Amino acid sequence: MNEMHDEIAALAVRVSRLLEARGVRLAIAESCTGGWISKALTDIPGSSAWFEYGFVTYGDVAKTDMLGVDPELLAQHGAVSREVATAMAMGARVVSSADVAVAVTGIAGPDGGSPDKPVGTVWLAWVGPERRETIRVETFAGDRDAVRSQTVIAALNGVLRQLADG
Repeated sequence: MNEMHDEIAALAVRVSRLLEARGVRLAIAESCTGGWISKALTDIPGSSAWFEYGFVTYGDVAKTDMLGVDPELLAQHGAVSREVATAMAMGARVVSSADVAVAVTGIAGPDGGSPDKPVGTVWLAWVGPERRETIRVETFAGDRDAVRSQTVIAALNGVLRQLADG
């Protein structure tokens, strides 16, 4: 697992350099990762120059209260869904006035999965400049730490893509 943790640290440095070079501010909305993406980024000295907000919205009430996710979306689609991931990213961007936001919501396990949404299901959403959205679903393998590690890696890689395309 240390290889994944090393990969996360290296990706965080790449993201930080690109954010700083572009003068872009980032906000993160996390559910299943519980703040890990924010931690990886704020481990970097000087991150306050480009890291705006880190929302840990593990529960539905937090998603609604902090990010403005419509309770109807949660009721209709569940927290682990395309619609909620998108609303989380949009909410993080609006609340923070950041240039780019990323949101993750998923089922890290070992429990909580269903036939439609097995353990390892994670929705990721990025909102970049001019409200350009990218949304993706992944089904990651492994234990809780592996699912969460892979989610952090995917989220950071997505930020790099948003910045490269923007």
